[in-house]
Amino acid sequence: MSDIWERIADLLEKKLAPGAYQLWVKPLRGKLENGALVLHAPNEFVRNHVQLRLQEEIMEAAGEVLSCTPRISFLCEHGPAPVLALADNTVQTRTVSRQMSLPVAHALPTQSVQSWRHQFDDFVVGPCNSLAYAASRGFCQELPGSDQLFLCSAPGLGKTHLTQAIGAEIARQSNRRHLRICYLSGEEFASQLVMSIKSRTVDQFKERFRSGVDLLMLEDVHFFQGKEKMQDELLNILKSLQNKGRRVVMTSTFLPKELSDIDPGLLSRFAQGFLAVMDKPDSATRLNIIQAKSRVAQVHIPNDVAALLADRIRSDIRQLESCLKNIILKARLLNTDISMDLAWEILQNYDLDSPSIDLERVISFVCQAYGFGLEELRSKSRKRDRVMARNTAFYLARKHTELSLADIGRRFNRKHSTVIKGIAAVEQEVARKTALGNQLSHTISQMQV
Repeated sequence: MSDIWERIADLLEKKLAPGAYQLWVKPLRGKLENGALVLHAPNEFVRNHVQLRLQEEIMEAAGEVLSCTPRISFLCEHGPAPVLALADNTVQTRTVSRQMSLPVAHALPTQSVQSWRHQFDDFVVGPCNSLAYAASRGFCQELPGSDQLFLCSAPGLGKTHLTQAIGAEIARQSNRRHLRICYLSGEEFASQLVMSIKSRTVDQFKERFRSGVDLLMLEDVHFFQGKEKMQDELLNILKSLQNKGRRVVMTSTFLPKELSDIDPGLLSRFAQGFLAVMDKPDSATRLNIIQAKSRVAQVHIPNDVAALLADRIRSDIRQLESCLKNIILKARLLNTDISMDLAWEILQNYDLDSPSIDLERVISFVCQAYGFGLEELRSKSRKRDRVMARNTAFYLARKHTELSLADIGRRFNRKHSTVIKGIAAVEQEVARKTALGNQLSHTISQMQV
């Protein structure tokens, strides 16, 4: 009964982000067997990700189609995920480090796999970056349609980390002794092109990139905006690499559609692969980052200090990590414990965000406003006043915190779909300006940052 799975998949396509659906759901085959929904994934990587990350959404969609929630079985069609196999040539290198700018007449420098500063294992995954992380891992496993990856985020949110992790992982997986990986920024590419023009070695420059690279990793491609001649050369290089089955990773602070003064052909190339966007991390992810970095440094960070850092540096992971390193360093230099006073001294050197409203403060406010306790909000009661109090809490949590709908729902023993409906109910009443809507509007306005 594959038509059942088609109906479930159609429903998932409406509920999931386009990228998540294309990458994880579309490759699945499914059918109903003895009352169970059996899903076949093309390899273990896809199966494991779907089972871990999307099982709840699939069960919910299946429940809507079948009017009951079936058991789900996840199977793998072809055994382990395929190991990366790159074509011919034999020089294992990480070429052109970010600290180097070499004349193009010279050969690309050889560096060991250990020279990569970042790995997948030290990347902290959260709702803000899980799709980009999964897409990067999928790129390394050479999943169908993963010959090009475009990572986009504001500065300091992990583009470079994932790019370097891809380089390290592909180099590690390769069953060849040598692999040619060219990793450089848009500015470094432009600088080398200019040097080749001045030294009259443009042909060598073109040949080096078009035929001498197995994997091109190009950061900050927005640098090419307004640089017509460099765009032409980059476009020709991308065409050549992709025609030969070579692979490309690009990063930018902007999505391709947001770039200006870019050749339409090049813009089309930027957008033809998988686009993965990373957002600012939520509070839980920031805390996980602090804890992960403190474990690596073998230092205990008090909970109140960790909470302070996560609350006051929310928009830039680099700043957050730098602040933590400075706190640890100062504590070691002074031979003292890490404290709130020490943390505040270091924090003054950083661009701080305003204090945030967390979920506990939202819950406390709603309980006080409606005269209920937390257990009453979490209860299964469908009484009108309990429902409206609960919906108000959903609405305020979504507005003032960075928690996902699923995280909000879990705090109240509800599914994320219930949270969506509750928020919509509040917005509808407020928009209609009914008596209840006016009451809700007044209550909501009392919650100030």
